[in-house]
Amino acid sequence: MEFNFLHNLPPFVAGDEWIPFFPLGWMLARPSRLLLGIPFSATLLFILLAHEMGHYLFCRYYGVRATLPFFIPAPTLIGTLGAVIRIKAPIRSRAALFDIGIAGPIAGFIVAVVTLAVAFTLSKPLTPGMGQSDLQLGFPVIFHVVHSMLRMVAPNSAITALPLTRIYLHPIAVAAWVGMFATALNLLPSSQLDGGHIVYALAPRVHRVVSWITVFVLLYLGHRYVGWRVWAGLLVVMNVLTFRQRQAPEYPMVPVSRWAWTVLAALMLGLTFTVSPFQMSWR
Repeated sequence: MEFNFLHNLPPFVAGDEWIPFFPLGWMLARPSRLLLGIPFSATLLFILLAHEMGHYLFCRYYGVRATLPFFIPAPTLIGTLGAVIRIKAPIRSRAALFDIGIAGPIAGFIVAVVTLAVAFTLSKPLTPGMGQSDLQLGFPVIFHVVHSMLRMVAPNSAITALPLTRIYLHPIAVAAWVGMFATALNLLPSSQLDGGHIVYALAPRVHRVVSWITVFVLLYLGHRYVGWRVWAGLLVVMNVLTFRQRQAPEYPMVPVSRWAWTVLAALMLGLTFTVSPFQMSWR
């Protein structure tokens, strides 16, 4: 992505590699090209670290044993399958479950928003005559919000004056996009996802119903983006495997103050969720 950005080439080109968007031969021909990936990868890892450290620090606060974050590398478009922490002890209250669940998305979201604002200043207008990219990103609402706020601060900037579809996003902005996408996925109110923990903490008896409703919603959205059907399948497996699992004791109940944070979680989901996150246009 960085190489294409510097040379005004389409940002995402599948080429003829065995793994699309993973040009192994191009990298082996000149290994120093790997250094071009540092801005994107370092930014993305920092966003993922912020998310997981939000969980970890609140585990420490509540005396719940947990590991430090594990990062999962993979030869994919973004180079990773994300990061996780392993909670090694029971969570002793619904309030603790709520706080641990919501802390990760909030931390990751804040870092991703700041990163996006900075990355917009590094981006540039699309060059006329540039070929079409093989992959088009769908922009969540937060991209439009941050772009509009920057327009208010710097109305004469070449970037803020253009619509998002005419901006060549710097790879750091793409990392912020991935961070937003990860935030939306984690906030889905189902099973063992962060959103599922929040729902369970608020109302354990409706958690199972909400989890299955989320599955059906994703199946419906699959006509716009087939990947949602894959996620629906994963959630089905998670729902079945955790059918009788208790995430926290039923009593005491969650304090009323947590409902305000629930509104924030719903707002973050609405700002980061994209019905059609990817659009492929294979050559």
